Amino acid sequence: MARGARRKARQERLQQTQILQDEIAAHRLTHAELARAKEVAEAANAAKTRYLVAVSHEIRSPLNAIYGYAQLLEREDAIPPVEAGSVIRRSAEHLTNLVEGLLDISRIESGLLKLRQDVVRLPALLDHVVDMFRMQAAAKGLSLDYKVEGRLPPFVRTDEKRLRQILINLLSNAIKYTDKGGATLTIRYRSQMAQVDVTDTGIGIAPEDLERIFEPFERGSSPDSAMQPGIGLGLAITRVLARILGGEVTVSSEVGRGSSFRLQLLLPEPMAAPTGPPGYDRVTGYSGDRKTILVIDDDPSQLIVVQRLLRPLDFVVFAAASGAEGLALAESCAPDLVLLDIQMPGCSGWEVAAQLRTTFGQSLRIVMVSANAHEYRAGGDGQSHHGAFLSKPVDLDALLDTVGRQLGVDWIASGDGQVGREASQSSGALPPAAEPYLASLRHHVKTGHVRAIETLLTDLEADVPDSAGAVAEMRRHLDDFDLRGLARRLGNGD
Repeated sequence: MARGARRKARQERLQQTQILQDEIAAHRLTHAELARAKEVAEAANAAKTRYLVAVSHEIRSPLNAIYGYAQLLEREDAIPPVEAGSVIRRSAEHLTNLVEGLLDISRIESGLLKLRQDVVRLPALLDHVVDMFRMQAAAKGLSLDYKVEGRLPPFVRTDEKRLRQILINLLSNAIKYTDKGGATLTIRYRSQMAQVDVTDTGIGIAPEDLERIFEPFERGSSPDSAMQPGIGLGLAITRVLARILGGEVTVSSEVGRGSSFRLQLLLPEPMAAPTGPPGYDRVTGYSGDRKTILVIDDDPSQLIVVQRLLRPLDFVVFAAASGAEGLALAESCAPDLVLLDIQMPGCSGWEVAAQLRTTFGQSLRIVMVSANAHEYRAGGDGQSHHGAFLSKPVDLDALLDTVGRQLGVDWIASGDGQVGREASQSSGALPPAAEPYLASLRHHVKTGHVRAIETLLTDLEADVPDSAGAVAEMRRHLDDFDLRGLARRLGNGD
């Protein structure tokens, strides 16, 4: 009996010991998990800090340029308006691309990224993107070449905004990581497939980093890469967008010799070419009956920008700062087209669009113009009240293109047609005495040195009076910051 009691007591002690040992092991496991969680949290916090610092730097740099050049403009003659406008526009584009990149990461992660099917003027888009980086390349003493191998279709169908974003990211990186030599964009098009190669003579990428650089917030292990500005989102977004569009981005590189990024993308040609203004040319008006446009937006600056864009083109433009005011104004002005913001005090843009459609029927054209990209709806499907959607900040060429398509107008544009160009050339031919100035002008146009171009044109006009007509024409190109047009003019050799 006593022996049984001792055995039972020993078993209970063993059970208690086992329970204590299990509890100790559980505590150790919990402690280890807490330690790991703490490390992960600290690493995430450190990454967030680095990320916020990088974002802050990326935002402050273009903001500083905008702020500085705006103050110079306020001092009147401190800087030419064309030069200031160019810097402010490029800085604003940089900010826009940064914000869009952050939003795209959020949309991609949540599965909310929506694609459009735009009819895109491919040659004009490529010209525009390359021109965006010419001055940036020249500022670093780099060359920037653009080559078209074979035929390039005038129009393709794709998401224009996403394609532009991919090209901008690839060219931006090529220039950012190159200190000597330059970069080249080469495009080939065959059987509805485009192949774009962006090559550079930069620092190159280590073999172990060739895939790593496509991860968010990663820029490779090279110290030179870490020294460059940026937050490491560009290539991650580029590859994801390319795949969503049905293409792929690959890279080959050699450390110290440069890199080559290749974009392969299906870009089908549309069945019929659209009507509209020549891509990125200066529109001066339109033919046909005069059209009335109503702009409804609670942002005064947006109202001013749209009015100053459209009124010189002979549109009748009315402006309203709220949905209720816009609806009342529409009753009296009977617009042909309404440019409508979404987020306004009182009723939203969607509600205003529904009321406008009820009142005016299908004849009224409605375009949503909003900073609320998450509410993007393409429209034009026969069921929506609106026919198109533009995201703020609005590219004015895209706005004109949309207005033209919605109203079906035939644009009149400067440089429109070969006959116009020949007439312009014959009316402003340069005399032989102007020849010594042409090489310098071509050089400064290529590098984007606006002040030097202005000085040379002034000297040319003073020293060679017979060149006054040609100089006036070249100044018009310069005033429009149309360096491509000016380059064509200088390339005539007359």
